[in-house]
Amino acid sequence: MRYVLLAMAILLAPAIPPPAQAQTQLSIGISDRGFTLGFMMSTYPTLVRIPGYPVYYDPRVDANYFFYDGLYWVYEDDNWYSSGWYNGPWDLIPPAYVPFFILRIPVRYYRRPPAYFRYWRAGDAPRWGERWGRDWERQHSGWDRWDRRSVPVAAPLPSYQSNYIGNRYPRQREQQRMIESRSYRYQPREAVSRQILEKRRQGVPAREREQQQQNLQQQQRRSTQPPPNLPLQQQRTVRSQQTIQQQPRNTPPPQNVQRQPQPQAWPRQNVPQQQQRTQQQHAQPAQRARGADRKGEQSPADKGKKQRGNDQDNGGHP
Repeated sequence: MRYVLLAMAILLAPAIPPPAQAQTQLSIGISDRGFTLGFMMSTYPTLVRIPGYPVYYDPRVDANYFFYDGLYWVYEDDNWYSSGWYNGPWDLIPPAYVPFFILRIPVRYYRRPPAYFRYWRAGDAPRWGERWGRDWERQHSGWDRWDRRSVPVAAPLPSYQSNYIGNRYPRQREQQRMIESRSYRYQPREAVSRQILEKRRQGVPAREREQQQQNLQQQQRRSTQPPPNLPLQQQRTVRSQQTIQQQPRNTPPPQNVQRQPQPQAWPRQNVPQQQQRTQQQHAQPAQRARGADRKGEQSPADKGKKQRGNDQDNGGHP
């Protein structure tokens, strides 16, 4: 009976269409929302290195959960998903783009293996060619053969994510990108891993600068606000002084503005001077007339002198 079931599985396997066929170009769509899988990690995973592989797995979680080349990988419902964070959101990766070292993971490290894994040896990799068809196997010939003496170095674990659990876990991709850009600088070795991480990280610096600018403006607004315990009149005085300081200096007047003609008024200090000038102009003819009269008249002293002169001419007699 066992061999009959095995034969039926082999015959039916090619008839089942693969989740996604191989494509001619490496083009993976990374959406903003992603996928939510049927499990949720309550804490940061306990990742253990698989001997002889640059791959980690979590022996405590009831899922096919791995970490490789800077990304988390999950195999569920005959599909591979990846994420830069341990709890997603997850991106669907077509079979043609799954890294070889993920496909080489032995069957025994799948904590929730599919039913068809049971007929394969626990120490060997799953037979993906039987599952995904001959086209995939022809395009990926030799995927299960490599030099076991030159295994690449495993990527560092993003342990900074252990600080984000429960309600602190960032669900939005933008939040994840900002935190990851500051805390994890690993450069993947696989082309698919590089493309996924680049698409996740793109646009982060500009948005960070915008966020920093907004924070700076908020701090400036807080610093210019008067203390709330000041009296209302003092708060108004502080705000008016700040408004004066903020106004630009030496600002040219606006153009094309019609100004209303202002009535011209003489300065108050010029009025007495003008009056003095007018009075002086009127007083000059009178002064000249009085001067002429004074020339025609003789003072008593002059009359006395003239009288004594006449007496001397007459011999001293009147």
